[in-house]
Amino acid sequence: MEWAFRTSKTVQLELRPVHVRLAKRTRGHALVIMLAYRLVQELARRWENIDTTVPEDLDKLKTLCMMQLVIKGMPLCNCIPKPKESAQRHLERAQVTLPTVLPHRGVHVDMRNKLPSRRKGY
Repeated sequence: MEWAFRTSKTVQLELRPVHVRLAKRTRGHALVIMLAYRLVQELARRWENIDTTVPEDLDKLKTLCMMQLVIKGMPLCNCIPKPKESAQRHLERAQVTLPTVLPHRGVHVDMRNKLPSRRKGY
């Protein structure tokens, strides 16, 4: 139980002080953290033969990226390049297969560091 609590407060999961005011949003935040914690447990199980920690292994997966294929100014699809060898090994042990192409849905995803400027003030 102590490991679970400590893990839920790490940089990867960030259950630290929740700065939301509505109960529904607080429950939603806690649910996402608990789902992420379950993923960490599963990855730890699948990567138990690797002599590193799950946070170190997740750092190796940070190199994964996606490229948008744009022709004549119109985005057509998103391509996923072949991962680096170390990342590929971790994906194989986690039994994850990445697609090579994803359809473009027109959805924009903000990076975490850009969100504060778009949030409403309290």
